[in-house]
Amino acid sequence: MSVLEVDGTQGGLPGGLAVSLRDVTKVYDNGTAALGPLDLTIRTGEFVSLLGPSGCGKSTALRIIAGLSDPTSGHVDVKGRSAQDGARHNIGFVFQEPTLMPWTTMRGNVQLPLDLAHVSRSNARERVDQALAQVGLLEFAEVYPRELSGGMKMRVSLARALVTDPDILLMDEPFAALDEITRFKLNNDLLTLWRKLRKTVVFVTHSVFESVYLSQRVLLMTPRPGRIAHDVRIHTDEPRGEAFRTSSEYAAYCRDVSDKLAKAAPAGDSA
Repeated sequence: MSVLEVDGTQGGLPGGLAVSLRDVTKVYDNGTAALGPLDLTIRTGEFVSLLGPSGCGKSTALRIIAGLSDPTSGHVDVKGRSAQDGARHNIGFVFQEPTLMPWTTMRGNVQLPLDLAHVSRSNARERVDQALAQVGLLEFAEVYPRELSGGMKMRVSLARALVTDPDILLMDEPFAALDEITRFKLNNDLLTLWRKLRKTVVFVTHSVFESVYLSQRVLLMTPRPGRIAHDVRIHTDEPRGEAFRTSSEYAAYCRDVSDKLAKAAPAGDSA
């Protein structure tokens, strides 16, 4: 059985840590071993990417951090989450698909978490406006999803995750379905937002290039059952931008991560 330790109760996390997974495993009812043992720690304010082959448990790890799935065994420590009432207000989740409600506007979609939390309409409107402004879409607040591009839909999904002012932002391949130009633009915008808000970000991706560009650390996972094979720190001058993307330094980091990923997940291994 898993043990959930919460900041301020049952000992909590050491200062500066946002997430800690220790000896975490996940075995599904059909016998599939998805994770483990998995060990990782993420400090408050870090931008960390989980990188690995399909089926290695990246999304499963994210869902366990969010409290959306229980581990089969191990210890899951998430700063600030309430074990007593199951509250997860300090965690925002951006899924692979925007999953917007087609019958309401961008404002209505972003406001949904506040409605579920019974936040007053006057307070909710101010917070929704702020979240939409953070992703550059305030002027489109009354537009419906059918009128949006793929990139704009994903921005709405990000605004919806930010509207509760979470401490931790979990992102599950949010830009994978977008064209390269839009993806690069959203990568830059996400970094700008992270530098401003300093949320703890855990970002799942299949892309070596995206992980190196965005992250302070890239955690490379093995094929199922997923474990951390390498923890690669990306040391660069901030802020990153197009100069970094075209630099020899970026290319060297990408080669290093690619080499380590190939060794952690050899060709022919189960994905």
